[in-house]
Amino acid sequence: MSIETNVGIPHQGGESPAAAGVRPQSLGTEAARQLATTTKSAPQMQEISDRWLLKVLPWVEVAGGAYRVNRRLSHAVGQGRVGFEQTGSEVRVVAPTLREIPLLRDFPDDRLLVELAGRCTARTVAPGELLAEAGQPVDEVFLIAHGKLDRLGVGRYGETTVLGMSADGDQLGDEALGQSDPLWPYAVRAVTAGTVLALPRAAFQELAGRSPALREQLERYAAGARQAVNKYGEAQIELSAGHRGEVELPSTFVDYELRPREYELSLAQTVLRVHTRVADLYNGPMNQTEQQLRLTIEALRERQEYELVNNPEFGLLATAAYEQRISTHSGPPTPDDMDDLLSRRRSTRFYLAHPRAIAAIGREASKRGLYPEAVELDGQRVTAWRGVPILPCNKIPISKGQTTSILAMRTGENSEGVIGLRQTGLPDEYEPGLSVRFMGIDEKAITSYLVSTYYSAAVLVPNAVGVLENVDIAHRG
Repeated sequence: MSIETNVGIPHQGGESPAAAGVRPQSLGTEAARQLATTTKSAPQMQEISDRWLLKVLPWVEVAGGAYRVNRRLSHAVGQGRVGFEQTGSEVRVVAPTLREIPLLRDFPDDRLLVELAGRCTARTVAPGELLAEAGQPVDEVFLIAHGKLDRLGVGRYGETTVLGMSADGDQLGDEALGQSDPLWPYAVRAVTAGTVLALPRAAFQELAGRSPALREQLERYAAGARQAVNKYGEAQIELSAGHRGEVELPSTFVDYELRPREYELSLAQTVLRVHTRVADLYNGPMNQTEQQLRLTIEALRERQEYELVNNPEFGLLATAAYEQRISTHSGPPTPDDMDDLLSRRRSTRFYLAHPRAIAAIGREASKRGLYPEAVELDGQRVTAWRGVPILPCNKIPISKGQTTSILAMRTGENSEGVIGLRQTGLPDEYEPGLSVRFMGIDEKAITSYLVSTYYSAAVLVPNAVGVLENVDIAHRG
């Protein structure tokens, strides 16, 4: 008796045994699968991310669709950033953006701003070039179109210290425009190659001499500078401490902003369409409508997080105060940069960074023999710096030059931090702040559902959010 075997011998050309002239001895797998029930996965989606920002933000109920942030009256005007336009190698100041200089804030004369912008001359600077020396007269104001400049001082023992760094859109020396015989309080040195536009102080004085509107602007600015304020620019609350006996106590009150900002809830919406034939006949073992809805909601939540980071009206990158933005010292995110960002606010709850930026942080720390610790958050182990979690967020953009930003923030109403805004209890609410409303069945037997989510974010005080900008994440060997 002989037993014929045919184990592990592939059929050439992809032909079945029957096509090759060989009679099959048993039922083939292709035929057998017609009677079998396959094990299936739910529909998968690559777009889904951890969405840490949605998890860690404290969500505040906004019953009226808008949230008003009341703050103490502030007299100090934070510096904004001047804009520039480039035509070939020529760089010019965008005249209306000169109002970002505190002294010119709300200045009404557009024609004079255009003339002032025309007095600015572009200058290319080289790395290490000294643009101003401490103690020397301020002859011109520098508007930085591109590059980084260090502000240098002298330490207690005569050593050179870096007081701060200025980058694209910042101004240096502008406070001297309203002063007589001003001197540079620090030296200015270029860190990188770049372009600055210099506004001669003499040209500004000449315009002020023949413009009553500009002179009035200078007087208003000087009057505001004389207001008693604390280091945050808020109206001073007069107090007395350490006195003895019967002394006359100062009287005071806390003034508020007259035009506080209101955040209206934004929304993300889409119409989900499902044919009734699909919903009726193909619902086993998974409900087709539920799976369609699940993936649609995932996409809406991803867009919600993107808007919370990038929306020009309420996104964290756009609304972060300019005085809370710093640039990296050398490009990559070094431990020094992370410490600088952390030190600018109390009770920082977490960093938010692109995953590639987190990898760059690890590389820079490893170069110094440092290894970022890990902490547990929401049942997961995440990288931390100084005990503050660094949460990944792929919604933070990366520029073509391979630079990105890292955010640090304090959260919660009680901490005067960042809060998420939403309204719950919506009609046909499916998840908190998200509703799914049946819109009917059309003449083509297609069922429609309106899927909507309402949200926003509010920064209660400016120092609740800080941004480390110009973070170079390109790999360095």
